[in-house]
Amino acid sequence: MIEQIAVELGKYMDVLVARQSLVTSNIANIDTPDYRTVDLDFQQEYRCLLAGETNPFAVEEVMGLRIKNDGNNVNMDRELRMLAEDSIRFAAVSSMAQSEISQLKSAIDNLQG
Repeated sequence: MIEQIAVELGKYMDVLVARQSLVTSNIANIDTPDYRTVDLDFQQEYRCLLAGETNPFAVEEVMGLRIKNDGNNVNMDRELRMLAEDSIRFAAVSSMAQSEISQLKSAIDNLQG
């Protein structure tokens, strides 16, 4: 049971890392002419990983963003919000992982003592 939870938490963190990489790339390209914001469908990618699919993450252009005169559509407010959301998710998943480890350690200590 603990192993399955660890695997699922690890997969969730994999999607978080992939998204964070895309967001930081978007931010790095904020002044690049004709650059278009990219992202992934977080829920869909996580479901795919849980189902055992090993395909690379599907990256797609984010639609509906205002395009500036230079053809770039990176919105810093959106990207910072995405970083904040992922940071909260990472903290929550880390906390859950720590809780699972503490429970396992407690069970081992009870068996020994």
